[in-house]
Amino acid sequence: MQEENHKPKLGISIGDLGGIGCEIILKTFEDSRMLDFCTPVIFASGKTLSHFMQQLGISFKFQGVQEASAAIPGKVNVVNIWKDHPLIEVGKATEQGGAYAIKSLKAAVRSLKDGDIDVLVTAPINKKNVQSKDFTFPGHTDYLAQELGGESLMFMVCEDLRVGLLTDHVPVKDAPGLITQKRIASKLKAMEDSLVRDFGVRKPRIAVLGINPHSGDEGVIGREDEEVLKPALAKLAAEGHLVFGPYAADTFFASDNYRNFDAVLAGYHDQGLIPFKTLAFGKGVNFTAGLSRVRTSPDHGTAYDIAGKGVADPSSFTEAVFTALEIFSHRSEFEELSSNPLQKQRLKRGGKGKNREK
Repeated sequence: MQEENHKPKLGISIGDLGGIGCEIILKTFEDSRMLDFCTPVIFASGKTLSHFMQQLGISFKFQGVQEASAAIPGKVNVVNIWKDHPLIEVGKATEQGGAYAIKSLKAAVRSLKDGDIDVLVTAPINKKNVQSKDFTFPGHTDYLAQELGGESLMFMVCEDLRVGLLTDHVPVKDAPGLITQKRIASKLKAMEDSLVRDFGVRKPRIAVLGINPHSGDEGVIGREDEEVLKPALAKLAAEGHLVFGPYAADTFFASDNYRNFDAVLAGYHDQGLIPFKTLAFGKGVNFTAGLSRVRTSPDHGTAYDIAGKGVADPSSFTEAVFTALEIFSHRSEFEELSSNPLQKQRLKRGGKGKNREK
């Protein structure tokens, strides 16, 4: 549990230099009230940020530091990862834009692993121009899973809507073959654990979407739901997990059925993210659950079409900041209570001393 006056160090990777990453970061911390909640640490270059500030007409002071451990509370801190002047082609997917995005990301993750920052928020990258001999991952999630360990789960969250994925950035044709009973159990348990540790849900109720249209219509439209998904859910339910389904994906969200559950597990990327972004776009947050550290990001991409025009909406990035801080607080409190069983029992009984109910 964090001390009341402790402000977590919030690390930020800047994303693709050609996209809107720098703009939404600067717009978020242009509001000085954000410093009441955290100590931001941006992994980039003071010169690069000054360039964007001048181009966008944004003005506030930031503090250059050599490393994240030296970050100063009450200020926006910038760890200078590079000293050169990269060519910035706003609105374009360039090799250089991707290379500097990965420089920022790798430095931020090192600091996260070392404990020099408490949480990480990542600005959007382009999955193609970041590819190199040193970075062969389809996105942030797989890289973070390698570096931070754990059973990673792509978890999209927004208020009372939380959607996780059995498979994430894989071709649609490959998704059914990756959905095994072992993976279903692993992802559901990772989701359940995150709901308890990161969101304070004591006994999570999780809905699972069918793999095929109409959940296979009892095998008429594919056998995966009958032979893989249903047996896995039955086994988990018998073990005491509150898992329900499979539900036909085409009507599940339209009927507001998702409101009856703490989270929803979808089979593949578009099955989960199309309804999520339809309902929550601009307010949603991508959280990588199941890792040893907290990482969030906005629910959108690089948006090259509006980059450099000063019209990018920072709302989702700002939500990603607050979500990371809230999850960090929940997780810290959970870990403290777990390490102190006596205190946990007192809380279950309604407190102690004069505050306990008669």
